[in-house]
Amino acid sequence: MAQSASAEEAAAIAAAIERFHADTTPSVAPDGEATSPWQRAALLEGVNAKAMVQDLEGKGGDRWLS
Repeated sequence: MAQSASAEEAAAIAAAIERFHADTTPSVAPDGEATSPWQRAALLEGVNAKAMVQDLEGKGGDRWLS
């Protein structure tokens, strides 16, 4: 009852798996760029927000809770 795949079918399956692998594998970041520009902006924004809250602390602002 079980029939094995033909050589053409096996090649098509292997090609589909390779194509799926190539399409879904994450790309490697180029050398020298440790963080993406979006991540860098988010980190800078977070640091600036912490500094603003600390500045307000002396003026009755809330403490930074981290």
